Amino acid sequence: MEKPSVKLRVGIGGGSVLRPRCGIGWRSLVAAAALLGVGVSMGCNGAHGGDPEPVDFAVARERMVVDQIEARGIADPRVLAAMREVPREQLVPEEVRASAYEDRPLPIGHGQTISQPYIVAEMSAQLELSGDERVLEIGTGSGYQAAILGELAREVYTIEIVEPLAERAAADLERLGYENVHVRTGDGYKGWPEEAPFDAIIVTAAPDHVPQPLIDQLAVGGRMVIPIGRGIQSLTLITRDEHGVNRKTLLGVMFVPMTGEAQQR
Repeated sequence: MEKPSVKLRVGIGGGSVLRPRCGIGWRSLVAAAALLGVGVSMGCNGAHGGDPEPVDFAVARERMVVDQIEARGIADPRVLAAMREVPREQLVPEEVRASAYEDRPLPIGHGQTISQPYIVAEMSAQLELSGDERVLEIGTGSGYQAAILGELAREVYTIEIVEPLAERAAADLERLGYENVHVRTGDGYKGWPEEAPFDAIIVTAAPDHVPQPLIDQLAVGGRMVIPIGRGIQSLTLITRDEHGVNRKTLLGVMFVPMTGEAQQR
């Protein structure tokens, strides 16, 4: 979960966002938005009066895929389809829903964040999933990355150390129909040994080293994507074969630190 750059936006509703123009009363706008079941984004779209402009989340989602993901070179058709399918706005808190498809991480509470869409797509693409894999995710957060993996893999096992986040993500994923995503509260450093081995592992919080339990739970032929380090971290691809593990540095990133046992090592 990447560190956020926060802007003031307030989300109120379902599939659209109202962006007020200058001079529109805030209370009146909130009341109208509540009746319409849409969101409200704080700020002004111009100096002149006028009606609020609705923004369709589906349009924003498509623009996100084209401008933020395809434009940066991600071409895996299954990953692009998953990013077009999952309603990111339904997996973030209401107060940041209006910003769901912006090119940045967003706060989700409890000191955690949801990653920038491009990073979600990049990490997912690096796993090279074909659809029959069992995947472990460390750091459920909002559940968005888990939902993307749920579109790409047969079974997803995801662990979140912050109990309220785990409970909220589990409820949201169930509401959205992701029956192949299994959520538990726990210390991700230790993995999920009773369900191992995993064909792929994705880690969305940064330890300063690769946890040995995760290496042990990665199947031969498997792939792990993990940010390593403090401050600016190295997003690293780890592959395992019959001779051991291999590492490849992908790019620099900034994720929140991994907590739990990782802090004691």
